[in-house]
Amino acid sequence: MKLVSVNTGLPREVTWHGRSVITAIHKEPVEGRVALRKLNLDGDRQADLSVHGGQHKAVYCYPHEHYAYWKRELPRRELPLGTFGENFTTDGLLEDSVHLGDQFSIGSAEVIVTQPRLPCYKLGVRFQADDMVKRFLASGRTGFYFAVTREGEVGATDEIKVIARDANRVPIGEITQLYVAKRYGDAELNSVRRALQVPALPESWKEYFRERLERMNV
Repeated sequence: MKLVSVNTGLPREVTWHGRSVITAIHKEPVEGRVALRKLNLDGDRQADLSVHGGQHKAVYCYPHEHYAYWKRELPRRELPLGTFGENFTTDGLLEDSVHLGDQFSIGSAEVIVTQPRLPCYKLGVRFQADDMVKRFLASGRTGFYFAVTREGEVGATDEIKVIARDANRVPIGEITQLYVAKRYGDAELNSVRRALQVPALPESWKEYFRERLERMNV
């Protein structure tokens, strides 16, 4: 497993459907070593802190493997690294094998997996396509977020090493499916209960799942 690219970007003003939008989804690869801090990388910011950023979303990761899929889906688009707004373009970390609460070292930093990405309308802004959010979520290729447990420096080609795997073993892809599923069967209920035991999962996610269980009278 390795870090293919480190990408940063600052908020900028763009036009979408005739109105001005401030977004920091435009990320570009950075050369050399970059300081990774509790809230973000040096040189990186989020535009809307009500839904982006914070300790649970310090770093957004997107698997490099997914670029081949999107090149087939979007054949007329250029897709440089960082296109999906990710801070880390990674190799070897996929949604079905990365679990909530898994811990990794990258360079001199240490991180922990907190949640999948739920795309907002700004992904559509980035691609100038209204249907991109729906297509992105339906693909299951959402990527995931890290919280930073030890600050340090990172850079492209750094090895990503496993420190610990969470005992509940809830894959990121499973959490995304649970979020969008209209009904829960026994298998889904078991997954939700395991997810609620993961300390790294943010309280907002746990509240969402608890409310769904309450509505089901479970």
